[in-house]
Amino acid sequence: MTLRALDILSSVDQILAEDTRVARKLLDAYGIKGSVTPYHDHNGAQRRPGIIKALAQGESIALVSDAGTPLISDPGFKLVRDAAAEGAPVFPIPGASALLSGLVVAGLPSDRFLFVGFLPPKSAARTSALTVLANVDATLVAYESGPRLAGMLSDAASTLGDARPAAVARELTKRFEETRRDSLGNLARYYGEAGGPKGEIVVLIGPPVHDAVTPRDLDDFLETALEELPVKAAAEAASDALGVPRREAYQRALAIRAARNG
Repeated sequence: MTLRALDILSSVDQILAEDTRVARKLLDAYGIKGSVTPYHDHNGAQRRPGIIKALAQGESIALVSDAGTPLISDPGFKLVRDAAAEGAPVFPIPGASALLSGLVVAGLPSDRFLFVGFLPPKSAARTSALTVLANVDATLVAYESGPRLAGMLSDAASTLGDARPAAVARELTKRFEETRRDSLGNLARYYGEAGGPKGEIVVLIGPPVHDAVTPRDLDDFLETALEELPVKAAAEAASDALGVPRREAYQRALAIRAARNG
């Protein structure tokens, strides 16, 4: 909880919460007495017109989520969209984020990542979704529930590879924070035996591990490419296909062409 968030929650006209009981515990802990009303997937369509009207009349309204940051896999998206469409100013009040906290603690590449939210609960649909993500060259970040965690990890291991590096983090920034780092296969086996943990869970899966390209691999590719392409184009094709530096591919292509020309 940040000082800015406390200031905002103490001063707004309304506080909207996904679960008023959870929000009330948080507010009571800081002595905030404001009125809290529910806003969630089930009542959002009915509540939004009244909320937008209140904003138009000059009221200030805060939206809080059960845990983490509002709008990250939570029902606030449509409210923000409609409020912005009506010209109401919308301000983010940053707080804890399981997505970003997970990236910090996982020990996996964080320069490129893809947040995939909650994967489908059924194994067949989940496997299909994972198949689409298999070759994404970025760390994958998913939210998951305790009861589904072992099944999700098992499907990920069989689809993405048993040895692919991963991490399971739960209750980040809270009292029972825990992070396990291992291969997908080992994590699937661990949680298959231990059972699903409680709390908010983030699963992070490292990008695909590409096999090292040997000089022979590069030469084989270039020898075939040079049958139809000029040196520069063959080098660019090799660089794109094998992931080797373009300069290295170009120098090898020149050498192979020179050897052919005697």
